[in-house]
Amino acid sequence: MLGLSVNIDHIATLRQARLESFPDPVQAAAAVELGGADGITVHLRHDRRHVTDRDVELLLATAKTELTVEMAAADDLVRLMTRIKPAQVTLVPELAGEVTTTSGIDLLKERGKLESVVVRLKKARIRVSTFIEPDIAQVEAAARLGADVVELNTDRYSRGWARGTRLIDELTAAGRAAQKAGLVVHVGHGLGYQNVVPVLENRIAAGYSIGFAIVARAVFVGLQRAVEDMKRIMEVYSCERR
Repeated sequence: MLGLSVNIDHIATLRQARLESFPDPVQAAAAVELGGADGITVHLRHDRRHVTDRDVELLLATAKTELTVEMAAADDLVRLMTRIKPAQVTLVPELAGEVTTTSGIDLLKERGKLESVVVRLKKARIRVSTFIEPDIAQVEAAARLGADVVELNTDRYSRGWARGTRLIDELTAAGRAAQKAGLVVHVGHGLGYQNVVPVLENRIAAGYSIGFAIVARAVFVGLQRAVEDMKRIMEVYSCERR
């Protein structure tokens, strides 16, 4: 079965828009799991502007599926992760003022900074993923760094798909290179109910991190149903693999 980890940052963003205590990402996680999600993803930013430490710790205590925490390689965040021990940490770049993460971390430039972070996380028995561009040089750098997983950034693919441009080949090539290097392949950013299909057809990844499209659909059909709809699409292609 293909894995779907639902990013619930957007629930926290809605909460923050009114500086309220609701909607609660922890409650959202329960609905997501009822919909059949295989995991929960949150981005714990250095400024904590959306997801908070409280959210992460409560999710770890209550979620039935595994939790992935996206974060920058900041020392305070690494210390927190090695204490609370989520199933996976995905290292991402983080820019002040950005709405969301849109580019992958440049492992060719950041390797020296990241090596000790990866060692500390793995010593705590946390699976380490790096969010990178679908570029073979970046994939090879992830393998040298000691990452367990690469999450290929599908932003360019998703934007191209919306304009009628097919960019599936670079994604496929990067996925194949990662598999050859012994890395688990995940994909994420900008994926939705339609543009995910070519990615599924090309059998690029074992894991899919999808958030905004699911939360947006949930406005009309509810969060549990929105997850069920995405899982149904994924299950069709999982059956076709057999």
